[in-house]
Amino acid sequence: MGTQRPARPPVDDPLVDAGFAALADPVRRAIVARLSRGPATVNEIAEPFAISLQAVSRHIQVLEQAGLVTKGRQAQRRPVQLDPAALERLTAWIDGYRLAHERSFRRLDALVASDPAPTTRRKTR
Repeated sequence: MGTQRPARPPVDDPLVDAGFAALADPVRRAIVARLSRGPATVNEIAEPFAISLQAVSRHIQVLEQAGLVTKGRQAQRRPVQLDPAALERLTAWIDGYRLAHERSFRRLDALVASDPAPTTRRKTR
């Protein structure tokens, strides 16, 4: 009986690679967490960090190059905001593997549930 394997997300997606690489740094993850509450300027983003404004700008630049954030323009302000589509790409990549494993576990659960009484085997020498 031919069992079809569930489709897995592509492994070599440069956008996914760049997104995960950018999120490998705890400061950048904290910036993403801050931006999840709404757009903010570089100065607003930098407030809680004990690093220079230049270092925060560099982290934002890495996030921007990975496509995770964009910079807007509102008069003199240049707010930074999350790109929901980029975050969705990363989530979809993870979900592809999560769902494949969930299906495997469901099949295993069904198999175990269909066995009325597990048999015990004795070791023979």
